[in-house]
Amino acid sequence: MTRKVPESNPDPDPRVTAGLEPGGGVPPGETPPGESSTGTGAGPYRPLKKGWAAGPLAIIVVIAVIFALFFLVYAVVLDL
Repeated sequence: MTRKVPESNPDPDPRVTAGLEPGGGVPPGETPPGESSTGTGAGPYRPLKKGWAAGPLAIIVVIAVIFALFFLVYAVVLDL
């Protein structure tokens, strides 16, 4: 046996929908702006810098040298 499901209209009733003008139009200001009109566009485009700054590279080199010296001294002390 099959039961008949009542059909419903997924479209809203234009007579009771708020914000519609006669004929189904929407007045200005009732809808959000389009995607292209929401960008800030503040100032000219500047590409990002490529490469590392000198400061972080110097810190990494110093830490690597200290690390290597630690193991060098450790190896010399164990050899005695």
